[in-house]
Amino acid sequence: MASLAVLQNPGFEHSPFNPDCAAAYAAWRTRKLAAYPGRLEEVTVSIDDGFALSGAERAALLHAVSRANFAIYQLPPTVAADKAVLRALGRQLGLRRLDSNLCADEDGITSLQVVGPRGVGEYIPYTDKRLNWHTDGYYNSTAEQLHGVILQCVRPAPRGGENAILDHEIAYLLLRDENPDYVRALLAADAMTIPANIQNGVRLRGEQTGPVFSVDAAGHLHMRYSARARNIVWKDDATTRAAAEFLLNLFQQDSPYIFRHRLETGQGFVSNNVLHCRSAFDQAGDGAESRLLYRARYFDRIRDIDRDR
Repeated sequence: MASLAVLQNPGFEHSPFNPDCAAAYAAWRTRKLAAYPGRLEEVTVSIDDGFALSGAERAALLHAVSRANFAIYQLPPTVAADKAVLRALGRQLGLRRLDSNLCADEDGITSLQVVGPRGVGEYIPYTDKRLNWHTDGYYNSTAEQLHGVILQCVRPAPRGGENAILDHEIAYLLLRDENPDYVRALLAADAMTIPANIQNGVRLRGEQTGPVFSVDAAGHLHMRYSARARNIVWKDDATTRAAAEFLLNLFQQDSPYIFRHRLETGQGFVSNNVLHCRSAFDQAGDGAESRLLYRARYFDRIRDIDRDR
């Protein structure tokens, strides 16, 4: 227990995510599985005006997120290209602190589209290649972890570009049911290291070492993860390696907990930074014809701001 990254969290002692707290975990597990959706339609919400959610729309989004840590929303396709809708949706769900990352646009929101072979084109999200399972910002420092994500489709690809989604709490549950030592290993402060990002001799980001699972001060579970085989260094420990292998095998299964969906124009995805991936896709052309999605990443977690006032 001495190496766990959450030992300084006073609420961790009685948390269901504490591998030594069996009773709390059992109660949480029962509630989680009872509420978990069986179909994607159960967490899909139609929205008339993203700038001013109705009480019912906002409640439906929050309820979906409470069940699966994500929701799919459908806006009128005519407003899909308006970045301001993402900011407005975020504010209404308690998401305010944007992560203006290296590849974000000037407004802090990222345009995800295929670009040329230079600069950001070296990163897989800006190509038409398959994007492996991950949570966003896994390479961020421990102090700047991402907790909320909005992804909105402006133009889908003509073929491909399907997302697969898995609630990180379900991943935790399956790992713990298999072997509690797996979650102990992934709670360790040195479980996973991302090497420094150095391009053309310029250090863009330093090496980042941290846990895969952590628990915030409010008791929420957070996951920092990438299934990439390259540029990921796992702790040289048999249990850690076995836990990482279990996750890889989980992603290959036809699991009832994994949802698959291709976002269409006007559709979006709001989440507490759950696990997700993307299939490869075909481009229709360049510029106005190419696949385009907007992504907003936040240091905040989705929450009911009315209740917190």
